[in-house]
Amino acid sequence: MVTISEKAVEKAKAILAAEGKDSWGLRIYSAGGGCCGPSYGLDIDEKPLSDDEIIEKDGLKVFVDRNMVGTLAGMQLDYFDDGDREGFTLSGGAAPSCGSGCKSCG
Repeated sequence: MVTISEKAVEKAKAILAAEGKDSWGLRIYSAGGGCCGPSYGLDIDEKPLSDDEIIEKDGLKVFVDRNMVGTLAGMQLDYFDDGDREGFTLSGGAAPSCGSGCKSCG
């Protein structure tokens, strides 16, 4: 299952509150894939779908399609702000790495 950092919880709750959507949650979704493995996206959603798993941490809800739960095992949703860039990241787990043999990524 996906773990959620304190920083990600704090920032997500601030974003939802600023948009007047305190009761909403985040949705992790599949954004396609390629030779380097799957890509994921993050959005806000009002409520879970019937086939979602709900991950909760400190009042934040994260919705994930049950079919994706296995592929996200061991991953962490985090938030970074390095001064020049900021955003949410999903990292870790058993995601394949992109090597030099990958022509379209290389």
